[in-house]
Amino acid sequence: MSRALILGGTGQIGRAAARRLLASGWQVDLVGRDPAHLPTDIADAGGRFVAADRGHPEQLRAALGGGADLLVDCICFTAADARSLLPLARAATSTVMLSSKAVYVDAHGNHSNSDTPPDFGGPIRETQPTLPPGDGDHLTREGYGPNKVAAEQLLLDSGLPITVVRPSRVHGVGAERPREWVFVKRVLDRRPVLLLADRGAGVNHPTAAVNIAALIETAALAPGRRILNSADPDAPSALEISRIIARQLGHRWDEVLLEDGEVGADSGLGAHPWEARYPVVLDTSAGLALGYQPVGDYWATVAEEVDWLVAAAAGGADAKLLPDPDDPYFSPLFDYRAEDRWLADRN
Repeated sequence: MSRALILGGTGQIGRAAARRLLASGWQVDLVGRDPAHLPTDIADAGGRFVAADRGHPEQLRAALGGGADLLVDCICFTAADARSLLPLARAATSTVMLSSKAVYVDAHGNHSNSDTPPDFGGPIRETQPTLPPGDGDHLTREGYGPNKVAAEQLLLDSGLPITVVRPSRVHGVGAERPREWVFVKRVLDRRPVLLLADRGAGVNHPTAAVNIAALIETAALAPGRRILNSADPDAPSALEISRIIARQLGHRWDEVLLEDGEVGADSGLGAHPWEARYPVVLDTSAGLALGYQPVGDYWATVAEEVDWLVAAAAGGADAKLLPDPDDPYFSPLFDYRAEDRWLADRN
């Protein structure tokens, strides 16, 4: 039986990869700090929790034991993380490191986290230029991308069979930042109206965790040194995403598609997680050429997450994973009073 070791295994992507590999007959060990975060269904399928801290190399070596056919690192953010991964990668047949599309820059040096939105002029291939490597605080907007680049370069320069995977806006069950909550909560709150900035035209390519898992398995079966984009087969707009979710939950609302400049730039009205002045779409042909087959498009893969969010909101086991009402990322997106005032003035 082939063995996989997943660092950050109890997170969203780690869980999806574990489920995929277990279903394919792999022995899967999930590394984490809290066994309570191991889902029951993964444990029942044979997934084993291994207690280890990502910041303690000796604990990682103990978790690896005699080696692995597949090593997956879902929490490699810096060059220091990559450096501690290398000894493990030398004892693995294939290694996959999860990076991000945030590393890409356009012709003017703009990127996903820059104040000026990037304009890539079309689908982004893996050969697109990236930010220069950096070693600042990876938890900041400015530091996240450069640190990921530094980690990527260190790993790829090793010459080992390491696949760097660059996903876009990840969605799926267990998400730490479930962007779909923006529309699911509105349905649960029975909001009769939906405001969308820029007429809901924003496109920021989503990536299902289950599709990342399928790409990881493909890389496991074809070890090599490479970079692969990971995204869903389709790239729906914010308007299309809102309709997919509303339709799944049987809800209807009046759509108010705001024109550019129709409301104050600082009002936040109509804001949503897929805003993009220029479409951000990943080219995934390299993965397809390797033999990767996506599990499904956005509509097919988001359904399970939507059901999970509804169950959590009803007090399910994962209720604690829902965004806090005061979460600085989400709370501005639910300013119903401001919306109602604007709608009243408009009418």
